[in-house]
Amino acid sequence: MFVQEKSAPASEPVAQDNSQYRSGLEEYERSGEDRPPFYLTYAEVKLLGITGVGFFLDAYDLFIINPVATMLQYRLYGGASLPAGLEGFIKAAANIGSVIGQFGFGYAADYFGRKAIYGKELMLIIFATILTICVPTGSLSANGSLIWLGVFRIILGIGIGGDYPMSASITTDRARLRKRGTLLAYIFANQGWGSFVGSLMTIVVLACYKHVMNDKDETSKADGVWRVIVGLSLIPAFGTLYQRLTLPESKRFMAAKNNDAEDEKEFMRLKQQGDLDLSRARPSQENSADGEVVVAKSAGSSSRPSTSSIAEEKRERDVEQGAGEAKEAKEKRAAEIAKERQAHWAEFRAYFSEWKHLRILLGTCSCWFLLDVAFYGVNLNQNVVLQQIGFDGSSGTPWERLFKIAIGNIIVTALGFVPGYYATVLTIEKLGRKWIQVQGFLMAALFLGILAGMFHTLSTPAFIVCFALLQFFFNFGANATTYCYPAEVFPTKFRGAAHGMSAACGKLGAIISALAFNSLSKKIGTDHVLWIFFGCCIVGAACTFLLPEVRGRDPDVVYAEEMKVKHAKAIS
Repeated sequence: MFVQEKSAPASEPVAQDNSQYRSGLEEYERSGEDRPPFYLTYAEVKLLGITGVGFFLDAYDLFIINPVATMLQYRLYGGASLPAGLEGFIKAAANIGSVIGQFGFGYAADYFGRKAIYGKELMLIIFATILTICVPTGSLSANGSLIWLGVFRIILGIGIGGDYPMSASITTDRARLRKRGTLLAYIFANQGWGSFVGSLMTIVVLACYKHVMNDKDETSKADGVWRVIVGLSLIPAFGTLYQRLTLPESKRFMAAKNNDAEDEKEFMRLKQQGDLDLSRARPSQENSADGEVVVAKSAGSSSRPSTSSIAEEKRERDVEQGAGEAKEAKEKRAAEIAKERQAHWAEFRAYFSEWKHLRILLGTCSCWFLLDVAFYGVNLNQNVVLQQIGFDGSSGTPWERLFKIAIGNIIVTALGFVPGYYATVLTIEKLGRKWIQVQGFLMAALFLGILAGMFHTLSTPAFIVCFALLQFFFNFGANATTYCYPAEVFPTKFRGAAHGMSAACGKLGAIISALAFNSLSKKIGTDHVLWIFFGCCIVGAACTFLLPEVRGRDPDVVYAEEMKVKHAKAIS
């Protein structure tokens, strides 16, 4: 029989409730409250290592395509430019896949549960990466090789896209309110490291190939360079796959799926006592089938030979009856779960049919879309920036050109990417998400305006400084907070789908930029395209005011209060 928990004294109900909540958390969900939010415990570092690798691979795989595309010129086209349409396809392919992955994995995370889905997106990334580096460039035509790469980069993008809502939900479900934004910012900061390590690995691998490519003039060996660079991303992917597949379901998600508070408490007791059967109709120890079996065995071992056969038959009937009841309870619970899943979509639609919730979803979607139009428009076309600072590889041998581009990429990443992310990590709990997002949009608009207005007159040092500050305020701003907002503002039971929809809108903006930037630059000039990005940032700052400040706000508590009010109105 389960031991009943004692009720809390009337004078300290809150303290008692907090104590019970903490004691029921998994290791990943516990952290000290007496340290700054950016201080991480071992369990938090481990969790961030598991969830953060997706964003490391996101940046690594998405931004590595720039030097890879240049290497493919030498392998497939003798140094000539890639066909414009196919170049845009392979650059946009991962983002196209991301839209599919973000929608699909986001909804599946809410529908089936985080544990059932988590890790599958990483398996897709591994599968697509292996087939990407296996492209038979010697057998296929040049155009055919690019089509092969584009197709499998779409699959890669599905996995990368799926990681956005999955990692955000997994982390938010386990985070304490005071550290939630910090943990999410830490995860997103892995994008900076992914881009940095990608540039670093390009430099290292090119240095290893210098003798054959530069001294022996075997330019076609660039085919081996890009395969090694892309293949290195498999190391962190394989390193965290097992941990993702075995990560337990969070208590917060289980509680969100359980509308009855008493059912939630029963689940906690069953979980803590090692009973993984989620049926809430398990008989007590005296009356359960297992209990009767134990009693029967015990009686059998100590009974005298004179025990009547009638008593034995009665025990057998009781055991069979108990087993039947347990089976019936499990079937009943399975039917309840199926019914809950069928009702989930209806609940989702009902929730977002209310303007106050739809307005927030429109805010997260529009801000992320506008941010990615500008952010990816700049970063997927860094050749324009590298040309301005003298690292576009326009002169020298093929190897020297590739090496210059790699050096330029790491300069850009080190100056703006990484510092901006960690400025967000250190200040997000103090300044709040809304303040950081608005000032990030406005400051990015300022530096985009400077670059656009003085594009042909800025000196190289001034251009480098201006571009570095642009990158800094992208990442100490909307690039980080647009990821955090959907994970913090929506309740747990709708979080994955809402985050996936928001992220997918962002990737749509990235796709538009990737496909339109080059053609627009040729038609109206790069400076005019930068003015378009300037306008996106201004509108993004305005759209941020559709969103509430989420610092210290628990969306599950807000949702529970809303439901309580609805029920009260329905009764009255």
